[in-house]
Amino acid sequence: MDPIRNPYAPGAGQRPPELAGRDRELEQFDITLERVAAGRPERSMVLSGLRGVGKTVLLNALRSQAVKRAWGTGKIEARPDRSIRVPVAQAVHAAVREVAHRHRDPDRVDQVAGVLKAYALRTTLADRKGLGWVPPLDVPATKGRADSGDLELDLLELFTDVASLAGDLGVGIAVFVDEMQDIEAGELAALCGACHEISQQGAPLVVVGAGLPHLPVALAASRSYSERLFRYVSVDRLPREMADRAWRVPAADEGVEFEQEALDELYRLTDGYPYFVQAYGKVVWDAAVGSPIGVDDVAEAAPLAEAELAIGFFGARYERATPAERDYMTAMADLGADGATGDGPVATAEVARHLDRKPQSLSPARDGLIKKGLVYSGERGSVAFTVPHFGRFLRAR
Repeated sequence: MDPIRNPYAPGAGQRPPELAGRDRELEQFDITLERVAAGRPERSMVLSGLRGVGKTVLLNALRSQAVKRAWGTGKIEARPDRSIRVPVAQAVHAAVREVAHRHRDPDRVDQVAGVLKAYALRTTLADRKGLGWVPPLDVPATKGRADSGDLELDLLELFTDVASLAGDLGVGIAVFVDEMQDIEAGELAALCGACHEISQQGAPLVVVGAGLPHLPVALAASRSYSERLFRYVSVDRLPREMADRAWRVPAADEGVEFEQEALDELYRLTDGYPYFVQAYGKVVWDAAVGSPIGVDDVAEAAPLAEAELAIGFFGARYERATPAERDYMTAMADLGADGATGDGPVATAEVARHLDRKPQSLSPARDGLIKKGLVYSGERGSVAFTVPHFGRFLRAR
């Protein structure tokens, strides 16, 4: 098969040629945009799921929908070692630029830009270093607005003003936050508080977050009303019909078909996880001689796909861990080997027992893995891998 015509896209955050299985979320977000722009009450949205299930792809697709409706949009990726104040300023600046050129009142635009500058200047030069972004230079910073230093109050005032600017045009502002679970707890509470006030005002602004499975728990811990503030969407692996669609539709566009047995084997190997669907699809395409792609082609390509995943998807994450953290993950994998948990959550007490250690002595390793995004704790006393099939990978080492 011609590798140049290969339609599959197993890249980080790359939109596949066929975004299968996400129609409901896309349709619901269209409704959200329409309702918010019309001044009707609606919740923001939070996407959660394991790595490799397509959260970032879906987040970008939702942003594209907002852009098509002429909304102002901006996106940030949260990091555990960085405040969100500057990234939010950068994202809001991008959103304002998208609507400002259509506004008929330049003084109004400058006023909002001045508030944005005042908000951004509450940060230190160290916070802004390396971001490649500076606040608006052609307007003076507004005094007494979004510059208190209290993040929740400043976010509320900033969001209120930029939403009002977009509302003048009959549209809104959408801020998209990837890796939302990495926002520090106090700042996450401030963001939730600002969103809560904005929703009560009926202002046309939404925040759409994406993160690991424990993100809803983190939000609930930050503010008790967070469970009612957002619409929570669990992004999971694709059901069989949707996985087949993700393989078949792009291939059909290139005049290529799959035999049913080949699709059966592909689904067995990938479990329908979107990243694996794309990764195996790409390698199988390159290995196949012609159409239709058969089960023998899948058998030939599977070791190549597994080797590629072992280096790039699994291996890179494994190498980030310390020796003690690797021991902890290996114990988790061993405990999932019997199929009872299927690499799902395991009790931290069982990990300690398996390693013949006291639970307290393993806390640094567990906390380090959580900070690195390799495991998560969805509920007290248990941990699970953030990456599907990671236990299988460790057991194969």
